Amino acid sequence: MPSQWFEYKETAVSLRQQGQSLKTIHKHLGVPLSTLSGWLKHIELSEEQIALLERKKQAALILARQKAADWHRAQKSLRLFAARQEAENSLANLPLTPEVLDLALAMLYFGEGAKTRDRTTIASSDPRILQMVIKILTLNYDVSPAVFRCELHLRMDQKADDLKKYWAKELGLHHSQFTYVAFDKRSTGKATYAHYKGVCVLHCGNVAIQRKLIYLYTLFCEKIAALDLGT
Repeated sequence: MPSQWFEYKETAVSLRQQGQSLKTIHKHLGVPLSTLSGWLKHIELSEEQIALLERKKQAALILARQKAADWHRAQKSLRLFAARQEAENSLANLPLTPEVLDLALAMLYFGEGAKTRDRTTIASSDPRILQMVIKILTLNYDVSPAVFRCELHLRMDQKADDLKKYWAKELGLHHSQFTYVAFDKRSTGKATYAHYKGVCVLHCGNVAIQRKLIYLYTLFCEKIAALDLGT
């Protein structure tokens, strides 16, 4: 008994002889690939036809990868948007009281601040972090921006004068407040990414602030760790 697809065999053979791939014929006629494979296995393609099919295959792979990459980028954008929305909602319900600002500064100091020096010192490669530090110290502790002193830690191919100007502008400080520049000799001969502006170390001479911040993050961590979760 002839196959239900038999009426398409002659067309399938003709398409294969023209150099069409099995997948293309399947898509065009709807005949299962297993059936096409049996019908067409004895048809030999020319070298030119084989080369053309290979080029089409590679082009299809590139297109599929591009579509997959585009899809993943779109999905990531959606996830990032959702994360930003959640963060904005959290901030909208957070009162920026002096106590909250102090706690934010303390937790930042926990990770990035100096604990052994006789002054309040914190370092970052992100100007926004130090902008926040200056703002909180000004609001909560009445620290004048004029008292801050800064040092820069740069890579060997970076220009100190240019980066002093950059950090001074970003932090709203005078370039004379940048008193020391250190270069990392390990970076010799290695190109620096344009977006990297080195690390700025911000010093405030008031050690009392440092002591309070250390106690604040220590006691806060202990308080959270001691919470009864009902288990």
